[in-house]
Amino acid sequence: MTRNRFDAQLRQMNDELLAMGDLCVRAITNVTEALEAGDAKRAKIVISEDEQIDQKEKEIESICLKLLLQQQPVARDLRQISAALKMITDMERIGDQTADIAEIIMTAGIVGATDIETIGLMSEKASQMVKESVEAFVNKDLELTRKVIQSDDIVDDLFDEVKENLVSYIAKEGKQGAKAIDMMMIAKYLERIGDHATNIAEWVEFSITGVHHSEDQ
Repeated sequence: MTRNRFDAQLRQMNDELLAMGDLCVRAITNVTEALEAGDAKRAKIVISEDEQIDQKEKEIESICLKLLLQQQPVARDLRQISAALKMITDMERIGDQTADIAEIIMTAGIVGATDIETIGLMSEKASQMVKESVEAFVNKDLELTRKVIQSDDIVDDLFDEVKENLVSYIAKEGKQGAKAIDMMMIAKYLERIGDHATNIAEWVEFSITGVHHSEDQ
């Protein structure tokens, strides 16, 4: 494979990563709007979006393996390709978690549940983190990468707020305890989405610097 063709396939890999990131962001947005509206039909759409995310993971994995097999990449290229393979695993899990939230909405029939506003803020921040982490990879933007990593603290703080509020709610409204537990699970899935976005950003940092962020922990 010529270097020009190799670079073209690297660009294709980046384009597909951006597309997969967009699918994840759309799934997070749709599942949040389904929650806010108590819309089971909209939640069902998120399940099909998870299937699209799974398919995109397979397509990117195939591109990465071709790049590895058809040419011996230099160290910088190898870091980029290996980081991409790690990133798509986290994005696939983000898709799974939006589908898990959708399942709760469909089966629990949550309408007007407590703490939806704070959970909406969690969703907005987690979605932004996913979008920015993939953009940072494509643009080799180390500053944006580190901003994403720091943003995880915001999602964690919002989760703690939701948790405290729901515990108080259960104490006052015992009959609504099941609904509160469902909301706690939804908040936990969003907190995990933030963690996955952080993982993506750490692999972006590795692709740029050669050092994986968690190695310093």
